Amino acid sequence: LCCQSLGETACCVRPHSPASTVANMVIKVFLATSSGSTAIKKKQQEVVGFLEANKIDYAQMDIASNEENRMWMRENVPGDKKPTNGIPLPPQIFNEEGYCGDYETFFDAKEDNRVFAFLGLAPPPGSKEAKMAEQALILQNGKDPEEHLETPSNADDDQEDQENKDEEDAPVTEEEEEEEDEEKEDDLEAEDEAEDES
Repeated sequence: LCCQSLGETACCVRPHSPASTVANMVIKVFLATSSGSTAIKKKQQEVVGFLEANKIDYAQMDIASNEENRMWMRENVPGDKKPTNGIPLPPQIFNEEGYCGDYETFFDAKEDNRVFAFLGLAPPPGSKEAKMAEQALILQNGKDPEEHLETPSNADDDQEDQENKDEEDAPVTEEEEEEEDEEKEDDLEAEDEAEDES
C-alpha cells in the first residue's frame, strides 16, 4: 500500500502481517525508485522480494524523491561501511534506527541462512535458520537442551555417581588405612608366592 507522504517522509509501508517476527520492529529499506542502474534495481527487488516472501514488515524509504530520506541514510550508514567516495548506494537496510547492512551483506547472510539474524529479528520457528541457531546454542553450551531432562533411571545413576565421588573425596580413617595396608600386603604375598612357584 503506497502512501503519498507520512509527515515529511515519503515511504511505502506494507500492511501488518500476523506472521511478522517481531511486533513494532520495522525494517527500513532505503532504495531509489527511479534509479537508472539495472544492477541497483535488481538488488532492491531481491531485498524487497525476500521481505515480502517471508512476510516481514518493512518500509520502503525512497531516496530518489525524498532528500530527507537520502540525507538520513547517508548520515546513518557507519563510516566503515561506506564506499571510498563516501556515498552509500541503495539498497541500505536498517532495523528501526540500527544499521543492518547493504545488499552485499544481505546477500551473504541469505547464502548462509542467517538473514533473520542479519535483520535483528528472531527466525520463524521450524525454519532452517532457527534450527541452525538452536544447533549453535547446543555447540556453545556443549550439550543438547534435551539432555538436562533426566529420566528416573538417569537420576538414580547420577545419585550413585555422586555417592561414589563423595566416598572418594571423604577423608580416610585410620581403620580404613590399616585395611588398605593389609590388602596391599596380602597382594604382595600372593605375587611373591606366584613368583616362587614359577
